[in-house]
Amino acid sequence: MSMKEELIAKIQNKTLTMGVCGLGYVGLPLAVDKAKHGFKTIGFDVQKEKVDMVNAGKNYIGDVVDADLQELVGNGMLRATTDFSFVSDVDFIAICVPTPLDAHQQPDISYVKNSAIAISKHLTKGTMVVLESTTYPGTTEELLLPILEEGSGLKCGEDFYLGFSPERVDPGNLIYKTSNTPKVVGAVGADAAEVISMVYSSILDSEVHTVSCPAVAEMEKILENTYRNINIGLINEMAILCNKMGINIWEVVDAAKTKPYGFQAFYPGPGLGGHCIPLDPYYLSWKAREYGFHTSMIESSMMVNDRMPEYTVERSGKILNRHKKALNGSKVLVLGVAYKQDIDDYRESPAIKVIEEFEKTGAEISFYDPFVAKYRDEKHQWHEGLTEINPDVIKQFDMVIITTAHTTVDYEMVTTCGVPVFDCKNVTKNLTNRENIEVL
Repeated sequence: MSMKEELIAKIQNKTLTMGVCGLGYVGLPLAVDKAKHGFKTIGFDVQKEKVDMVNAGKNYIGDVVDADLQELVGNGMLRATTDFSFVSDVDFIAICVPTPLDAHQQPDISYVKNSAIAISKHLTKGTMVVLESTTYPGTTEELLLPILEEGSGLKCGEDFYLGFSPERVDPGNLIYKTSNTPKVVGAVGADAAEVISMVYSSILDSEVHTVSCPAVAEMEKILENTYRNINIGLINEMAILCNKMGINIWEVVDAAKTKPYGFQAFYPGPGLGGHCIPLDPYYLSWKAREYGFHTSMIESSMMVNDRMPEYTVERSGKILNRHKKALNGSKVLVLGVAYKQDIDDYRESPAIKVIEEFEKTGAEISFYDPFVAKYRDEKHQWHEGLTEINPDVIKQFDMVIITTAHTTVDYEMVTTCGVPVFDCKNVTKNLTNRENIEVL
């Protein structure tokens, strides 16, 4: 049989061994789904702590069910390792590693590059390699392909298949998880696209949409998040204008979304958070410059969104001024450091950037987050939060700022302690006593 026929047979009879490189928010749920659908799966990660936790059946990702992980590890369907020599045992490996920005706001694809090098040393004939990490268009064919060919001595399309399938993970989403979110696949060659798409169809309870090449799949992922970035930038700019005009932007959006067509609601906030939306537009604008093209609309929205933490602190200063207090020396309580509600993920959280802006003014900052007891900043320093809040705790502060809309916080209690509250998420909209409340 040909390589394609052998792989199809392995998929159909579930003798295909799966691999996942990177056991974070994307990789671990994907590995669990593969194993749940009857495929033996090996997870690879350079962090021994994560590997040990997986092998002990201890879950550290919110979107993974604890019992599922324990059962899959217990019955031998899932195991983890730091030893990349086991790549030679897999027929399919997905690369799910971070793609952050560097200090100059340029793409840092070192994790992808290092993963590709490690995989290439043990790549065997008849293996499928798929990049899932969000990146700039061209990464799969311009970066991964030559690394894999040079390191393995194999030929893409003849000896192994290569593709790109962008991760679509929304931490905390109660409806859409990895298993039921539609998947996009782009690969080098028609045979690769067919077989890789078949793999995802066999492990996901959702549609798999195949596109003509990896670059299309890479670009569509950038489009998804740039679309959101631009619209959030628009609504943040509208929020700043509405504040100057004395208009409640939240009421404006609620009114606009009554239109059943042509409008999708986006909401303002203290900035953008998470791994994708704040970062992806930078990847695209960086790549665009290679072609002498400036993404003016995208860059404008990025400027607005990047300024929101600073604007949030400026507004806070005005609130304190009205109470005859200065930011310098004031005690400010930040409610929520996770980047979205009801999760423990604080990657790129705007709340942390707000805290840093507050600290520049000389304000004394504390935070409380029911999901994040402590966080580590870019300098790798840990910051401990309050363990609880109650009226006695709230009254010790000069102001409270709500930066994450956690549903487990008693906001009515917070707002009735006589302390000014700056609500950046409109979580207090249904409270009738609004004497101490100001919204973004």
